[in-house]
Amino acid sequence: MNRISMKLAAYFLLAVLILEGLMMIYLHRTIVHAQEDAQFSQLLERGANHRDVLQDSYSQETLMHIELMESSPERQVAILDADRQWTAGSDSSKALVDNFQQNLTAVPARDSVVINDWQQYNYIVTLHPFEAENGQRGSVVMFESSKSLHSLMERLNTHFRIAGLASLLILFVVYVGLSRIITRPLIRMIEATERLSSGDFRVKLTHQSRDELGELSKSIQKLADDLEHTKKERMEFLAAISHELRTPLTYLSGYSSVLKRDDLSAQDRQRYVSILEEESTRLTELVKNLFDLAQMGETTFTISKESVQSSPFFSNVLQRVEPSFQLEEKYLQLSIREEFEMFVDPVRVEQIVINLLDNARKYSPIGSTTRMDVFLQDGLTVIRIEDEGIGIHPLNFELIFEKLVRVEKSRSREYGGAGLGLAIVKELVDAHGGRIEVISDVGKGSVFTVIL
Repeated sequence: MNRISMKLAAYFLLAVLILEGLMMIYLHRTIVHAQEDAQFSQLLERGANHRDVLQDSYSQETLMHIELMESSPERQVAILDADRQWTAGSDSSKALVDNFQQNLTAVPARDSVVINDWQQYNYIVTLHPFEAENGQRGSVVMFESSKSLHSLMERLNTHFRIAGLASLLILFVVYVGLSRIITRPLIRMIEATERLSSGDFRVKLTHQSRDELGELSKSIQKLADDLEHTKKERMEFLAAISHELRTPLTYLSGYSSVLKRDDLSAQDRQRYVSILEEESTRLTELVKNLFDLAQMGETTFTISKESVQSSPFFSNVLQRVEPSFQLEEKYLQLSIREEFEMFVDPVRVEQIVINLLDNARKYSPIGSTTRMDVFLQDGLTVIRIEDEGIGIHPLNFELIFEKLVRVEKSRSREYGGAGLGLAIVKELVDAHGGRIEVISDVGKGSVFTVIL
């Protein structure tokens, strides 16, 4: 996690420093160029004013007046003749003219900036040619020290260094904040996943932000909750299966021992054999349901659809199931409104119908009637099974189709079964791309409707 922190910090710092560096360079150059332009413009304007005065009134008095105006150490003025030779000017102007004579000679006869490279030279220089009314020709040369620009540059550099250091300090504070905001939740998530991998599903993540980290935290929390729920369901299922298997096995073992007795009457022997047969059938059904349920959790479970005629198919299913109803003095009715063709997996649909009918038989009293109505609606096959059993509470409608869940354990013990039949039905219906619905009144019966 430290590596992630360092990478995040490095990328963030690099991006911000590059952006800040570019902005500072741009700002620095903009300020310097603005100051350069201001000084050049000001110097050109002053020189042009002196030129205009000389053109209107060229005299010694005017020359002295101009010299007095530009007598500061930072600015000098020189008056040149037509040959660009010094004729008048402020105190240090003659030496400056001699120093820049070559540059002054090469400048054309118009207002010009002679020296603008203030970083290389100590002065910036402008030249302003004039022609007085009396015919006198010459040039006004303005010299301004570049110290002010150098001073500005030094101040700017100092300020920008301070700003850079302050930015680094702020970025460090931001880095620490980012480390806490981003990396700490990641560390908690890693710890949570390690606990999940070790089998401890009691994980609580409190990161509730609306960003990607928040979504990841919610996903891990949901995974932990689902695994915890699955673990509890598995334990309940194993306990239920253990109980369901133990009961028939106990009967098989106990009555097998009883049958070995020599003093057993023929009537009792027949009764015990019937009990053994019932428990064997119950055990076989339970194992078959477990196998079907396990197969549905694997990739080997497939649906092979084909065209099937409704009447022969459901009549055949009725013939297979009806004897079990008759043995318990219960009735089964089949109604097919009209002959139609279905495109389904006949083996799986038979499983669906048999499981639903078997479920209705188990929970219906003696003398009750279970009705199966089959018809075609909007191109879909509808199988409606209505019983007169004990019914299901509305709050349990969703639970009855969950895998490995028994809504009422006492009901399972009384009527038999491990709560697998409806889970298998739901899986098979979903595999067909259909749906199953239930309507029930407690104490009056239930109606299961399968739409394929």
